[in-house]
Amino acid sequence: MPDVGEGLTEAEILKWYVQPGDTVTDGQVVCEVETAKAAVELPIPFDGTVHELLFPEGTTVDVGQVIISVNVGGGTEPAMPAQPAAAAAPAQEPVAEPAAEQAPEGRQPVLVGYGVAASSTKRRARKGAAVPAQAAAAIQGELNGHGSATAGRPLAKPPVRKLAKDLGVDLATVVPTGPDGIITREDVHKAAAPAPAVEAPAPVAAPVPAPVAAPAAATAQAPAVPSDARETRIPIKGVRKATAAAMVGSAFTAPHVTEFITFDITRTMKLVEELKSDKDMAGLRINPLLLIAKAVLVAMKRNPDVNAAWDEAAQEIVLKHYVNLGIAAATPRGLIVPNIKDANAQTLPELSKSLSELVSTAREGKTTPAAMQGGTFTITNVGVFGVDTGTPIINPGESAILAVGAIRFQPWVHKGKVKPRQVTTLALSFDHRLIDGELGSKFLADIAAILEQPKRLITWA
Repeated sequence: MPDVGEGLTEAEILKWYVQPGDTVTDGQVVCEVETAKAAVELPIPFDGTVHELLFPEGTTVDVGQVIISVNVGGGTEPAMPAQPAAAAAPAQEPVAEPAAEQAPEGRQPVLVGYGVAASSTKRRARKGAAVPAQAAAAIQGELNGHGSATAGRPLAKPPVRKLAKDLGVDLATVVPTGPDGIITREDVHKAAAPAPAVEAPAPVAAPVPAPVAAPAAATAQAPAVPSDARETRIPIKGVRKATAAAMVGSAFTAPHVTEFITFDITRTMKLVEELKSDKDMAGLRINPLLLIAKAVLVAMKRNPDVNAAWDEAAQEIVLKHYVNLGIAAATPRGLIVPNIKDANAQTLPELSKSLSELVSTAREGKTTPAAMQGGTFTITNVGVFGVDTGTPIINPGESAILAVGAIRFQPWVHKGKVKPRQVTTLALSFDHRLIDGELGSKFLADIAAILEQPKRLITWA
């Protein structure tokens, strides 16, 4: 399983495209896997014949673990990608964790442009496996997040340690439930959760997580069950697991403030219809989201301090002079937020094309991890589900997120008279460490002002 970078440590095998006995060539796609961020296809780095598929579809495999063996050069010995010696399984478990052989000199497996890390990362040996003392010390150190074992320190992998830090949980107080006394993500979340109150009243209104999932996304993951079943359990993994961790981390790290504005968007809706018949926009997808995105970019140019990030490690505010505009997209595997790189530099036709490509790629499940990295601001369109508004949660590393509500005809005072006008509500959640009330209010008001009078797309640009 290649190392795709971006801090990912595992992937689920979704589908095998080859079977034992099939002939494969260097670069041929042999399987599709789902990481915590996206579904991607894996190419094989060998020419030869498939010898064995070591894991079935639906299995979650650690990065660095051998998943396929190939007979190369007409030989009888299967070739496998290089794997750290400390991670090799004992002889009595060859299928679950086979011993790895060295790959051909100078050639490493590659996953869609991401090379295998050169580091000698070690993985925990299987429970009950015989491990040499030196290797055991190295594995113990890996679990501790250091190069050597640290006496008395709780056992947890680096991602779990980071989660604990984000949630303010002392690992020394966490009860481990993982193999060999290792603290898992679930242990950290359990420790962070407040004690349940007796007969606690139900909340008046639950906040809308960002982005809001389409109902189809949840049902697509639900397994078939008998009609008389009282419960269904769905494993938390892949995109849904990553989204949950990110939202919890954001909610407990960034102090959220949400402001709302309701306004008349009739003129923008008329402009959408006019642009659809404009020959300069022929063949492009024109919808309200396009002009809302453009309004956000223009308002951000007027309020540049909104486009920032909080660097906790360096204790610095990082002002961004570019806008990677994230658009929340519901997919069968869950919510993802790919972003349009340098959206601020794009013309309206270019922005329309970028939005169309982003949405179609997401629906096909082909969004790459790179497309979801580096976002600076996100738009989530809850209005497509008939929702008026919500309190979205900021994506980690960003300063704010805008929720766009449903556009409806409502009675509205227009030119001194009550008339049916198209009205919507925007909700802006922002990180109060970066954006104070005045800046957040001006930014949101500017977005609404542009959409009320879309000629400001020209006069304010």
